[in-house]
Amino acid sequence: MAAAGLRRALVIKLRHHGDVLLASPVISMIKRLAPQCEVDALVYADTAPMLEGHPALAQLHLIDRGWKRQGVWTQAAAEWKLISELRARHYDLVVHLSVHTRGAWLVRLLRPNWSVAPRFRDGFWANSFTHLYPAQSHGDRHTVDTNLDSLRALGFEPTPADMRVTMAPGAKAEARVAELLVQHGLAQGGFVHIHPASRWTFKCWPADRVAALCDALAAKGWPIVLTSAPDANEKALIADVRAARDKFAASPTETLDLSGELSLKELAALTAQAKLFVGVDSAPMHIAAAMGTPVVAIFGPSGDREWGPWDPLNRGHRVVASNTHPCRPCGMAGCNDSKVSDCLTTLPVAQVLVACEELLA
Repeated sequence: MAAAGLRRALVIKLRHHGDVLLASPVISMIKRLAPQCEVDALVYADTAPMLEGHPALAQLHLIDRGWKRQGVWTQAAAEWKLISELRARHYDLVVHLSVHTRGAWLVRLLRPNWSVAPRFRDGFWANSFTHLYPAQSHGDRHTVDTNLDSLRALGFEPTPADMRVTMAPGAKAEARVAELLVQHGLAQGGFVHIHPASRWTFKCWPADRVAALCDALAAKGWPIVLTSAPDANEKALIADVRAARDKFAASPTETLDLSGELSLKELAALTAQAKLFVGVDSAPMHIAAAMGTPVVAIFGPSGDREWGPWDPLNRGHRVVASNTHPCRPCGMAGCNDSKVSDCLTTLPVAQVLVACEELLA
């Protein structure tokens, strides 16, 4: 395949927020290989902020998960409108970065000259694409590198510059965060951003340990900014952290609670201003790494080699995980799928604090 002949390309990533963000280097690399090419993306509507404003992106097409709840005719109309818009773009290349069956159907409908997807199954799937790449060639490889295998399958080798994950907060988000920092007397690089929550509770560190870490960092003179998504369970975790601090901390007022108050773009703008980010395996951790902020990532059952903070800028991110649980990473939803991960509930505060101190130094 010759990059010089590309006029339009479509990158499809129908997954969660972090997955979509980690697909951004594919968009950047296509644009680098073919500056004349218009690169579009297709994602779920709720994940759109992860790619909106990407400097290499021409158009962002969206699938609303809520279409199914609006009735069969409304859904059919929305799907037909989307397909019509995609067909009107006349793509030369489609890069499908998951094993979602929709990708195979779209390639057959859009009929690009070239198409690539993970090697998933024989028959209909394999015959839908001109090129295939290993879905995950090795568990020790990062997801960003695996995504770039899609372009390796087409004959292109990424450069170090292609490896960067890109997220653009935008001027509006940056302005609001700047206003919040002034309002609360926080300087750029003068606070630690802690986002201990995840939609998957089995990935979370217990609230009392998060509170103890906040106390230890505050005792060293670092103001703490706590964040979470608007989800009730995530906000409840932050409330538990605050309650533990109010009960035991000498100066609990050193914590600013912004849980549920920030958009994803504003979260990116905030973490870009932090001296350090501390969080679990979640999209905000990937956002922090993309913004170039040093990251301490707390990992339990999920694989940190595959999903840890991506570090092409050599910020020296730290992954903290239990060294007494040979069973991890097990990939399960807690021990025996219990939603409780012993490798996290027993992870010492001191182990996380050491990682924070190394990066703060």
